[in-house]
Amino acid sequence: MKCAILDDYQRVALSMTDWSAVAEHVELRVFDHHFDDEEELAAAIEDCEIVVIMRERTPFRESLFRRLPRLKLLVTTGMRNASVDLAAAAERGVVVCGTQGGGEGTTELTWALILGLARRLVQENEALRSGGAWQSTIGVDLLGKRLGLLGLGHIGSNIARIGQAFGMEVTAWSQNLTADKAAAAGVKLASSKDELLESSDFVSIHVVLSDRTRGLIGARELGLMRPSAYLINTSRAPIVDREALIEALRSGKIAGAGLDVFEQEPLPIDDPLRTMPNVLATPHIGYVTEATYRAYFRGIVEAIDAYLKGSPVNVIG
Repeated sequence: MKCAILDDYQRVALSMTDWSAVAEHVELRVFDHHFDDEEELAAAIEDCEIVVIMRERTPFRESLFRRLPRLKLLVTTGMRNASVDLAAAAERGVVVCGTQGGGEGTTELTWALILGLARRLVQENEALRSGGAWQSTIGVDLLGKRLGLLGLGHIGSNIARIGQAFGMEVTAWSQNLTADKAAAAGVKLASSKDELLESSDFVSIHVVLSDRTRGLIGARELGLMRPSAYLINTSRAPIVDREALIEALRSGKIAGAGLDVFEQEPLPIDDPLRTMPNVLATPHIGYVTEATYRAYFRGIVEAIDAYLKGSPVNVIG
C-alpha cells in the first residue's frame, strides 16, 4: 500500500520513530512542502491508500476526499482535528485515526511568548545584533500582575501553576468552569468573561475551538482590555476575531499580542501580523517539540499497523 506523509516541514518523519513494523507492507512517500492548491495535492497523492497529516496543516474537506477514491486510512496527529470532514470520510468509507501526544510544548511556548512580550526580547535582541541603542526599552514585571486564563483544562492549569510561581495573581473563566475546579488549581474564578478581560494584565487563551468559542474575543471584548494588557493565543486562531485584533493592535487598545496560531497557515508573506511591532508571533510551533513529535510518529506507525491487521485504534468520529 502507498502511504503519503504530508507537511513534514522539518524532514524528520522517517527518523523520529521506527517504521519497521509496517515497512514490508507500506511504501512511504514523504512531502516536506505544503500544498496550497487542492488539485495539485490530489494529483500528488491520488494513488495512496493511506495519508498521514500533521495537525491542521492540510485540511481534508469533502472536496478533497472526493478527489481521492483510493484513500482508505487517514491518520492525523492528535485526537482532535477540526480541519477533517469526518462526515465526508465516513461516507466514503475512510477510517480516520488519531495519535496521543507527549510533552508540554504548548505550555512552554505560551510562557516564552509572555516573557518575550514582557521583556521586549525581540526589540532588545535586534538592537544588540545591529549595534543599535543599548537598553532601549523598560520591561514589564510579572510579579504582582494579574494573569487571566480563558480556559482551565490541562494546558490552562499548567499555565496557572507557572504564573503562580512568578508571583502573579491568576484568575480564570470559561463557560463551564466551576468555583470548585478553579479553587482546586489555586485559581480565582472570574465572575464573567468581561470581568476577566477588564482586570487582567495578560490574557491567555486555552479553550478548545467550537461553535461556542469561535469569535469568543471580538472588538467588544478587546475594547474591555487595558491599554497596557497583552493577549496570548496558542490555542486556535478563530477564537479571536482577526480584523478586530489587528485594529486593536494598530490603535493601541491593547499593548500587544503573542500569537502562535493563524487562520491561514502558512501565514501569507504580506500579512500585517508578520510585521506589527507589538506582535510576537511564531509559526504554530507550540506542539513542535522532540517529545511530541516522537509520540506522534510512534502513534502513526501503531495506527497504520493496527489498521493493516484489521483492528484500527484511536478511531475518530
